[in-house]
Amino acid sequence: MTAPTIDSNRPNGRQARIRTALRIFVVAAWVTGIWLLILTGRMILDYIFHVEMPSWANLIGQLHGLFYMCYLMATMNLGIKARWEPIRWLTTALAGTIPFFSFWMEQKRRRQVTTAFNL
Repeated sequence: MTAPTIDSNRPNGRQARIRTALRIFVVAAWVTGIWLLILTGRMILDYIFHVEMPSWANLIGQLHGLFYMCYLMATMNLGIKARWEPIRWLTTALAGTIPFFSFWMEQKRRRQVTTAFNL
């Protein structure tokens, strides 16, 4: 009877789940960040420069809210699989509310998870 061989090129189940969660998180962080920048520009034009906004511009805030909820779910998914402590969850979740911060946080978390799990 021979022992089962281990393929070192094949990731184990947890690594594969974390890799998938990380990809979803990266996409969600970028989409949320881009829509937050669009929303910020719209608000600056509307409230500071008093530019008359078309009625469809109201959808920008709603779309950002929708994408932010997806970002929160992606953060929760990655946090559960990577077994993050609560402060890491909180700071990552809040990154979707500050312009440009989601891009920086995405890069930071991606680097941390990639290093921690050898992805």
